[in-house]
Amino acid sequence: MFAGVTVAYTIRISMSVAIVSMRNRASANSNFPEYDWDNRTSNLILSSFFWGYVITQIPGGYLSRRWSAGKIVSVGMLVSSVTSLLIPILSEYGPVSVMCCRMVMGLCQGPLMPCNYIMLSRWAPPAEKTRLSAFVVNATAFGTLISLPISGSLAASRFGWPSIFYVFGLAGIAWSVLFYCTCADYPSEHPFITSEELKYIIDGVGGPEKLPNDEGPPIPWRAISSSAPLISIFLAGWGMAWGTFIFLTQLPAYMSYVLKFNISQSGMLSAWPYLTKWLLCFPMSYLADFAIRKGVPTVVVRKISSCMGSCIPAFALLALCVSKTDNTTIILAIIIVAVGFTGAHECGLAINCMDLTNNANFVGPIMAFGNCVANCLGFIAPYVCSIIITDESDRSQWFVIFYITVGLCFFSALIFVIFGKAELQSWNNHVTDQTETPDGKA
Repeated sequence: MFAGVTVAYTIRISMSVAIVSMRNRASANSNFPEYDWDNRTSNLILSSFFWGYVITQIPGGYLSRRWSAGKIVSVGMLVSSVTSLLIPILSEYGPVSVMCCRMVMGLCQGPLMPCNYIMLSRWAPPAEKTRLSAFVVNATAFGTLISLPISGSLAASRFGWPSIFYVFGLAGIAWSVLFYCTCADYPSEHPFITSEELKYIIDGVGGPEKLPNDEGPPIPWRAISSSAPLISIFLAGWGMAWGTFIFLTQLPAYMSYVLKFNISQSGMLSAWPYLTKWLLCFPMSYLADFAIRKGVPTVVVRKISSCMGSCIPAFALLALCVSKTDNTTIILAIIIVAVGFTGAHECGLAINCMDLTNNANFVGPIMAFGNCVANCLGFIAPYVCSIIITDESDRSQWFVIFYITVGLCFFSALIFVIFGKAELQSWNNHVTDQTETPDGKA
């Protein structure tokens, strides 16, 4: 799952670097085509991925209840990877063709995270849930980390910007085939699991290991829709998602047009914040699990983690805007702190849904709905940037975007601190208590 999310993000994020070369051949290898796309067009291309991504979140979460979550992910990633290979060819026909490719990629990757959460809920015992979940979710940072410098280097190489889409597309195809042949949705289906491991996982996760027909009980949407803790996750997710998408889609452009780095430098330096995020997530996830084992309430751990993931980046961006420094070293250090500490969300807000329900059949659809709501900002954020930033070299226009990000980060922290919880909700107990296990007991 870690490798799959990594590859998915390399395919998704590489366009942020590639589009700089596609618009300005002088920034990389000048032997490849250049397209006369303005800032608004490039932001539409970047956001078009999310047009499709939000559409298949909920259907993907629903289908995972009726079919293999692992197979859904494998097939989706295969089509997404093949589409990546087509972008260099179809870009000759105009930006609309590229937008269509990106939208298909989004459609195919939409079920990825909901299906992963379903598999995690079946495989991760409570004592290891934070670090195992954070390990998989943290692949978003690792994928970004390797995508940005590799994309910059490929664009500047003799193979030019088309090689970005070929390299990551082929990697995605290889992973899809491998995962399709080896993945197991349930521990009992894994060919190499020992009886001790199987018993440990089933005893830890609790409940029947596999429900009849793989469909499970009906989802209590009415009760869920009025659940304040769950609504707080969705609302707080907006602030988290906005910051994530601003950094993912706009950071290479900021490095190139404001800090004046070339494409290779831009890709490499844009990766440093994600290296920090990736490295920080491991000790934070272990500390979170350690604190829970030592008796610290889970809700306290989740809220502290989410506050760190929202407030530290907010204060860093605020310092960047207020100081108005021209020192590139200081600017890079601030950006590294801002992006790096967003990884704390992966020990808090990002996995809080699994604290509210232990029913694997609920986790996928609920996470799909939450992801759908949050990822709407995936196409809103670049569009807002294209309206506000009319001159990409004007730092004051970038500061407006940063101030908006600061406000949403503080909003995210406040909502989750007030309304967030980390215990099983009544709607979970009401349904699971009425579900019979294989031995006939309720």
